[in-house]
Amino acid sequence: MRDESSFPAVFVVVAVALAGGVAFLYYKRGAPEPVVEAPPAQTAPVTPGAGNPATLPTTQKESTADGPQDPVAALANAGVGVASANPADLVTKIGAALEAGDFSALGKLIGKDALDEATRNRLAELAAGGHQVKLRQPDAVQEVGELELGSRARWALWLDGAEAGRDRIFFDLKRTADKWSVQAVTLPPGEGQPVPKAVLVDSLGIADAFLQAALRQQFELAKEFADTSSVSDAKIAGLCILFEEGNYRLRPDKPLRAMFQKEDTAGYIARVVTSKGADAAEFSLTLQQPQHNGNWRVSDINLDQLLADYASRVAGGDVYYSPLVKNPKGGDTLVLYFGFNEDQLAPRTQRQLEIVAQILKTDVNKQLTISGHTDALGTEEYNKKLSARRAEIVKNFLVKTGVREDQVITVASGQSQPRRPNFTASGEDNPEGRRANRRSEIYLDFD
Repeated sequence: MRDESSFPAVFVVVAVALAGGVAFLYYKRGAPEPVVEAPPAQTAPVTPGAGNPATLPTTQKESTADGPQDPVAALANAGVGVASANPADLVTKIGAALEAGDFSALGKLIGKDALDEATRNRLAELAAGGHQVKLRQPDAVQEVGELELGSRARWALWLDGAEAGRDRIFFDLKRTADKWSVQAVTLPPGEGQPVPKAVLVDSLGIADAFLQAALRQQFELAKEFADTSSVSDAKIAGLCILFEEGNYRLRPDKPLRAMFQKEDTAGYIARVVTSKGADAAEFSLTLQQPQHNGNWRVSDINLDQLLADYASRVAGGDVYYSPLVKNPKGGDTLVLYFGFNEDQLAPRTQRQLEIVAQILKTDVNKQLTISGHTDALGTEEYNKKLSARRAEIVKNFLVKTGVREDQVITVASGQSQPRRPNFTASGEDNPEGRRANRRSEIYLDFD
């Protein structure tokens, strides 16, 4: 076969979605509870004004004449709470007081309205036995997102070296007269208590948990937070790979912005940056809550802007190298591209397939179909064989990583299913169209 233009094999993919209302509930959907792990340390620090709240100031532990203060008693005497023009500064001061064990200052900063008895007791537990609470350094302070546009927001303190799922303290802040104060505190579960998949099961909590899972390529966990009837496995797997391949991270400021909040529907804009902290792109998540107050789920993800940024920065600007295409059977399909007469996998494609392999190895009952394709140059017989080799090379790689052979089905489609025209309307060669047709497609048939 004779193909024009060589282009490294690029594998791509996409995925995603999520949304709002606040309650400290355990999110259960059967089987042992997986956990959301802490995001990578590269997350850019929050920088309000001139300072960096991610590096917390130290304060002295307050004592009385009879010895160290009693945490429960100190918190019970909390006042109305501190209001601050800068929410990051407020959360930074709370973190400093917590690290110093200064519960009197902690209570004054948070305020009595957000410190019910259970919260006071759990805060005291964190300092029980003389153990000093430590926060992650740097980047201890993180903005999670907006609960209501411009009026309510969620922030978090990352605990240092904490067990996954017990890693963050959440603060819901309310804005009144241009100043922010603590409205609610949500603490990680205590020792011996079950670790929830998502500590906060309102729409923002589910959206955050979904994105944190995708950032770590935790496909199975991310899927728990999605409505699989409207968000395909391929989209979720694709989002995991996009985050990895594009080196994306959530923005440190307003990473999730509220678009709308309704009783059973919510929308957010997710904003990402590059590994160097430069603004990259944004995409939207829609979440829905089933009737009878069921768990919120990500029901739709619009990745157009993220894909455009990916094509510009990672795929050399070639818009025809879309990592995700619609499958005739429904849903989305992951796509691997090949260059001139190629049937070998590039290093980048191999890294992406390793994520697909992890998905398959979590459940031997999962099965996927790989179809090989070519452009229209060359004979049909040659193209049929070339497409078979392209499908088999993908299967062989997955099997070498530990996937069972019976989990992978291959199909040789030859030149019969072009994604774009191989020739122009006047009958001339169309290299750009043919480039998009040299591919293998991965259909994740998991349900």
